Amino acid sequence: MVGKVRRLLGMVAAVTAAAVLGFGTAAPAEASRAGRAAPKPPPAGVDITGDGLTEPLRLRADSHPAHVLAVIDQVNWFGRTGAASGPKPADLGPKYTIVVLAGDAPKQTFDLYPLAKGGPRAFRPAKQPDSRKTSAGWFLGRLNMSETLRTAGVPLERQFDTVSGGVGGGERVIPEDSLNPGRDIDAAISELQRLLLLNAGVLLVITAGLAGIALLIRRRTR
Repeated sequence: MVGKVRRLLGMVAAVTAAAVLGFGTAAPAEASRAGRAAPKPPPAGVDITGDGLTEPLRLRADSHPAHVLAVIDQVNWFGRTGAASGPKPADLGPKYTIVVLAGDAPKQTFDLYPLAKGGPRAFRPAKQPDSRKTSAGWFLGRLNMSETLRTAGVPLERQFDTVSGGVGGGERVIPEDSLNPGRDIDAAISELQRLLLLNAGVLLVITAGLAGIALLIRRRTR
């Protein structure tokens, strides 16, 4: 009886050891396969071409991360459908085409018009570099589109009517001389002085009139 128990315990120990060894060798293999199946994604980038650029402006996330994110932020919020038509060609102004890349592979392209009349505009062509299915459409652009492109290297004049947002921030919209409190106080005092002089003149005329009436009544009652 004791011998049977010992043989049974030995068989259980052998099976347990084999299972542990099998699990120990399988886990690294699975981890290795998982590591090969999830490679590091390629860095993002943006290529910009358009008016005033003699060669494409190539921005990459590893060297210009802030500029890449700012430019992509101009187009990454568009919906699936846009307006069927945009402004008149004469009202669009300079055109800049941006291509969004993943590594060296182009993924999306957009046409930006930062100086369009009525505000910046963007156009998404139906034909995209990665052959994705999308519809052509026009979109209203962000107000800081011009400043974002300018800061990224596009030859655009600085815009002083930008309120906020984007790389480069914004500028004061109200002229500095209109915020002078001393000038406003002086103007208010001048108005008050003119009002006081006018009131004094009216009182003087009324007093003279009353004096004249009193004199006339006194003469008639004698």
